[in-house]
Amino acid sequence: MLNYRKPTRLIATFSGILFATGLSACQPQAANDAPQAGGQTGGQAGGQAGRLFISGAGASFPAPLYQTWLTSYNQQNPNVQFSYQSIGSGAGVNQYIAGTIDFGATDEPLTDEERQRFRAKYNAEPIQVPLAGGAIVFAYNLGGNVNNLRLSREAYCGIVQGDIKTWNDPRIAQQNPNVNLPNTPISFVHRSDGSGTTFLFTNHIAAACPNWKAGVGKSISFPVGIGAKGNEGVTAQVQQTQGAIGYVEYVYARQNNLNTAALQNRAGQFVEPSPESAARVLEGQTIPQNFALEIPDPAGQEAYPIVGLTWLLLYNQYDNPAKATAIKNFINWALTEGEQYAVKLGYVPVSQEIAQRVQTTINEQIAAR
Repeated sequence: MLNYRKPTRLIATFSGILFATGLSACQPQAANDAPQAGGQTGGQAGGQAGRLFISGAGASFPAPLYQTWLTSYNQQNPNVQFSYQSIGSGAGVNQYIAGTIDFGATDEPLTDEERQRFRAKYNAEPIQVPLAGGAIVFAYNLGGNVNNLRLSREAYCGIVQGDIKTWNDPRIAQQNPNVNLPNTPISFVHRSDGSGTTFLFTNHIAAACPNWKAGVGKSISFPVGIGAKGNEGVTAQVQQTQGAIGYVEYVYARQNNLNTAALQNRAGQFVEPSPESAARVLEGQTIPQNFALEIPDPAGQEAYPIVGLTWLLLYNQYDNPAKATAIKNFINWALTEGEQYAVKLGYVPVSQEIAQRVQTTINEQIAAR
């Protein structure tokens, strides 16, 4: 068992500066700077005037954190240039298995099929290690007059299934008696790309909604709604559409001043999304050997109901010894000095126990040829 480090050192004002500077880390590199990525696929050193370039891609869920981490790390280590592209967990896993990047990122643990593909290509086990956790929220746009919305399980299940079509539906109004809900059509916004956020969301919906028939995964056919790419795209679509509601990682909603709903959890309590309520879910969980923790529907009285981890995907071997060393050094930094950025942005740092397990795993399993 383990105890997650509750983000008790949260700074009251979230750092927009950190997010803004972090975005530069995911910009495409100039063609003459682009590294030939690849763990066991024979990637070369890459770099100009002694600089080492390391590229990653994948989940948008942790992108604000990774971009912030990489910006700070790159500044402190000018001879190493990490970059990260927020392209979704599905694309990130595919690029990782193909060996076109130096590390991938996903919010869904690798599936058996993905592990088999990796083993067939590399004759080795993939490495997935968690660096942080966070909450998935229902962000909505009903103008400035509707705040502090509460959604029962019946209400949010009805929205995503297409059974509830307007905001003044009695199933929503029942839990919001003092809110003047408009007769506005509900526009549900979901991901259009392969997404670990979608996996975390549908994994909960399948557990919480008895009539859910669309399944669980990074990419599913939603029964209702419009699609947008990335947490970034869903956030923008909700901002632009009166009557919209969509699922995004907590930090995106917070950074963009979107209203978020308190959700009824398994214990019947309405819980606001926050780093604290997400930490309550992760606290005390037993983490499997391969770190593939899933918590579809947590039972705690004060637990926010949609919470998950995000993982880095790494290779067992890197052709360039400097890359292997730099990746290990970055992860060790992220789990120690970098924890402050996770707290400031609103993610949940992993526990000291898990941080040590991750460090042991990468130091023992990542090698340079």
